[in-house]
Amino acid sequence: MSEFRETIKRVTANIESVILDKSAVVKTALSAMLAGGHVLLEDVPGVAKTMLARAIAISTGCEFRRVQCTPDLLPSDVTGVSVFNQETRQFEFRPGPIFSQIVVADEINRATPRAQSAFLEAMAEGQVSVDGKTYPLEQPFLVFATQNPVEHEGTFPLPEAQLDRFMLRLSMGYPSIGAELQLLENVRVKHPMDSLQPVAEPGAILRMQAGVREIYIHPKVREYILRLVHRTRDSTHLTLGGSPRASMALFRSSQAFSAVNGRNYVIPDDIKLLAHPVLEHRLILNPESRLRRVTTHSVLRDIIAEVPVPAGNWSAKESKRVRP
Repeated sequence: MSEFRETIKRVTANIESVILDKSAVVKTALSAMLAGGHVLLEDVPGVAKTMLARAIAISTGCEFRRVQCTPDLLPSDVTGVSVFNQETRQFEFRPGPIFSQIVVADEINRATPRAQSAFLEAMAEGQVSVDGKTYPLEQPFLVFATQNPVEHEGTFPLPEAQLDRFMLRLSMGYPSIGAELQLLENVRVKHPMDSLQPVAEPGAILRMQAGVREIYIHPKVREYILRLVHRTRDSTHLTLGGSPRASMALFRSSQAFSAVNGRNYVIPDDIKLLAHPVLEHRLILNPESRLRRVTTHSVLRDIIAEVPVPAGNWSAKESKRVRP
């Protein structure tokens, strides 16, 4: 864990030098990366959604590409296209921006469903199929998709199947006055992103992803995860609760989140903190609850309050003395 902690400390400090006053968001986004998941950033324009992805890419030494989603975006604009070479008399495949380690799909809800689907195979399986051939993507691979929750004109809401592919949905939020004052000072001469340098390399991220899988989760904490997810399936307010993929996302993200915070074991507070970003975008309200202005946030908040939190010692060393 010592090497893991040092690398996370360097990467986090590097990102926070340009993303001010957002330590919790930075750590949660890094947790998604280390858990092998993808992130949906939903917030108003101008709060550094794309900058967060760029800062993570630069800090970890990963290749970065950005796709500006518009209604005329084609799937081939994302995945790539085969071009006929006059000299060799053969078709050559030219990879699209999806063949990067960190990809930003900016304003993904402005792309048509056909273009949105171009991201699905890459996000789910880490590969792209074009013209009958399958191309593996270089790891680590992470998709950051952004969307504006306020503007709805000319947009195509993401279907539930695609929302379920995102491990986390995060919101940046506005900075505090102090942070925004510091931001104005930082950009006075030049943008701080211009001087950001790598402090890790992709190989280290892959090793950290493998190490995250070894983070200990006590059987009681695993049961707590399942109780929360199963309770969403039984809620009278919801027509769709969390799927087994949601349970796995909460499981994996909690491992990564505990490691990012310097622990080699998961505690129930990790689950409670991650429940909203992991589960909320996967829940669908029934029409009656929607008319009564019930929100998925309030439903999930009540479920977290109702499900008993287990008590015990959660480290692997201590749990040997406690029967599950």
